[in-house]
Amino acid sequence: MGLKIAVLAAASVLSFVQGRAQPDGGFAEPGGHSTVGLSASAVLALRAAGAPVPDAARTYLLAHEDGLTTTELELVVLAESATGGASSHALASLQAVEQSSGAIGEALNSTYWGVLALRQAGAPVPSATRGYLLRSQLRTGGFPWTKGVAADTDDTAAAVEALVAAGARGKPLVRALAYLHARENRDGGFELQPGGASNAQSTAWAIQAFVAAHAKPPPGAFAYLRRLTRPDGSVRYSARYATTPLWVSVQALPALARRAFPLTAG
Repeated sequence: MGLKIAVLAAASVLSFVQGRAQPDGGFAEPGGHSTVGLSASAVLALRAAGAPVPDAARTYLLAHEDGLTTTELELVVLAESATGGASSHALASLQAVEQSSGAIGEALNSTYWGVLALRQAGAPVPSATRGYLLRSQLRTGGFPWTKGVAADTDDTAAAVEALVAAGARGKPLVRALAYLHARENRDGGFELQPGGASNAQSTAWAIQAFVAAHAKPPPGAFAYLRRLTRPDGSVRYSARYATTPLWVSVQALPALARRAFPLTAG
């Protein structure tokens, strides 16, 4: 039942995402304009769902590689790598923010995404980075977006994907997945932090973490995402809020397709 729910929802969400392609090649929210982060995420969602990516989308990313935040750059490298290869300029810009400590960029989340981007590009991950990631895990088993703050579901899930991509195995992954299991609510969805309400994006990230770690995602998570899918194919942020429909949908689609980052063939 869980697989059937996911397949039906994925087809509907895919149609919505495809419909948000813009004349300039990027992707935009209804009534909005194309942005780099959203366009790169849409490209990754399409690839995760096994759908063709318009040539114009890759052209858009290649033309917007400068003036980006580190995580935007990492999304661009991921998306370009998944659609024919990252440009030498984008990859060099990413490698320029690698640090001797193993960090990539200025925050922990930029390190998670940096590992995923480098792996997607087939580039080496700094030898110190896996240790840096492991040292970033908190006593709760979760991972924060930056040092000195509490862990959250989204960043823990991204860290799991990065750890797996960096070759980590064993107890750190078990602890991280236990943290994620504890974030599942009775409605099947996942909260961002302890005591919060379920939301689609945290639920999607949690699913991807389980997939990356070769663990079975909770079936209720797929049912939760299906309930949030609207008639037009967009995914609500939560039962209470419907905001940034494309952003939520492009993050839900890889989870519904049961794909984790970095994307592999198939």
